[in-house]
Amino acid sequence: MQIAIASGKGGTGKTTVAVNLALALSTSHEVTLADCDVEEPNCHLFFSGHPDEEIVTNPVPEIDTDACTLCGTCGSFCRYGALIVLTDRVLQYPQLCHSCGGCEIVCPTGAISMRPEKAGVVHISKPKPSLSLISGTLEEGSIHTTTVIKAVRRHLLRENLVLLDAPPGSSCAAMETLKDCDFCLMVTEPTPFGLHDLTLIHEVTEIFNIPTAVVINRSDEKNNDVDMYCTAHNLPVLMRIPFDRTIALMQGSGEIISGQDPVWRERFVRLGLQCLALTGAR
Repeated sequence: MQIAIASGKGGTGKTTVAVNLALALSTSHEVTLADCDVEEPNCHLFFSGHPDEEIVTNPVPEIDTDACTLCGTCGSFCRYGALIVLTDRVLQYPQLCHSCGGCEIVCPTGAISMRPEKAGVVHISKPKPSLSLISGTLEEGSIHTTTVIKAVRRHLLRENLVLLDAPPGSSCAAMETLKDCDFCLMVTEPTPFGLHDLTLIHEVTEIFNIPTAVVINRSDEKNNDVDMYCTAHNLPVLMRIPFDRTIALMQGSGEIISGQDPVWRERFVRLGLQCLALTGAR
């Protein structure tokens, strides 16, 4: 069972919900928390431990200048501008390369081979016996977010209850995280931007036909526009987290409210069980 915790924009409290849900449910389930927000992963800030590391690589072209005839075939083939053939050399822009390997195939002299280049790192740890944490970190300057997310996903065990902290927004990275999930819990806030971006991520879940529900963070119980949208689209609102200074201070200091407050622990356990019930699982 895979449950994604997603949001249409950053800063809505997605990670807050993910770490609290993971810790609360680990009292009754074997839980894996996967941080797929690889550009700015922060689930690890809430857990101690010494993770194992796995380097994630992506293939990029390497040109044998002795074999290259500067024919221009590779440059004409590449639609991303990663290879530009001049009269005296080939300019390479690895940060633009999408690692399709086509340049190696079309090169008539075999002057191009693909070499591995670091795209990021996957950290694997076990903060408690029933909770595993898998966190991906994109290499600075790399564009290969989906490569790192796929590497995170390769460590997931289907028999575990898997919670995925998805990248914010509705880009390719978010879609890569959501596409194989059984359920999506969307986290939003009662602001015009929050509502706008909620509609974007909701459209993605509809494309993938994923059952979906909503958590409203920083709620003042007067979320008319958000509630109207949820009602109009049959989206159940499973939790409202109040705009509360104590909660903000606790989360901001790296503490997990479900680990400190038994009332909130029970609320997050109930939230998790509601998600499972909406998928037909227990």
